[in-house]
This record gives sequence, structure tokens and C-alpha cells, in this order.
Amino acid sequence: MTTYVITVPGTFVHGITDALRSDVERRLRPQDPQNTELGESEELHLLTVDEDSMFSVRVEVEAADQKSAEAEAVRLVSGALRDSGLTENDAPLGQAAVTGIDREF
Repeated sequence: MTTYVITVPGTFVHGITDALRSDVERRLRPQDPQNTELGESEELHLLTVDEDSMFSVRVEVEAADQKSAEAEAVRLVSGALRDSGLTENDAPLGQAAVTGIDREF
């Protein structure tokens, strides 16, 4: 298995409150990339929101390959958003991308 840091972009169509942001972050905390060497050295943040409500979520996942890692990251982020009360229309997601890889040989 390989540990990946995956970035999932999206947009909060109606903006986001501090309380909602905290709820999403709490739900994703176990996948926080700060727990990885890359996350610490690059100072990656779990959830970054721009002024125009575009966001990036960075999560750590273990997977056999890049495609599986990206799919798992989207599943995790979608679930956290949904469990926080946001629909796909409230916070549509973009294409997930690998931010970093930490392979164990």
C-alpha cells in the first residue's frame, strides 16, 4: 500500500459559515495530511477556502494505486460534506489530484 496526499477542489456555492467549516474539518480530521511527512514539511492544511468560496481539501489516504487513492479521497470528502448538510449542488467537487506520495519499500 502507498500513502497518498490527495487534493480535492470544489466550490461552496452559497458560501460557508465558520460553524459549517469546523464541522467539515472535524469529520475529515482523521485524514489530515499534517500527519504525513509531506504534510508537515509543506504545511498542508486540511481545508483551504478562498475569498470566492472556492476550496481545496487535502486528505491522506492509503491505496494500491493513484486512481484508487483519488476515488477514495472524493468519497471521503463527499461524505464529510454530505454529513455536514451540504448537497452536491451546494458544494460541487472538481477533479481530485495527487499532491504527494509516500511509498514504503
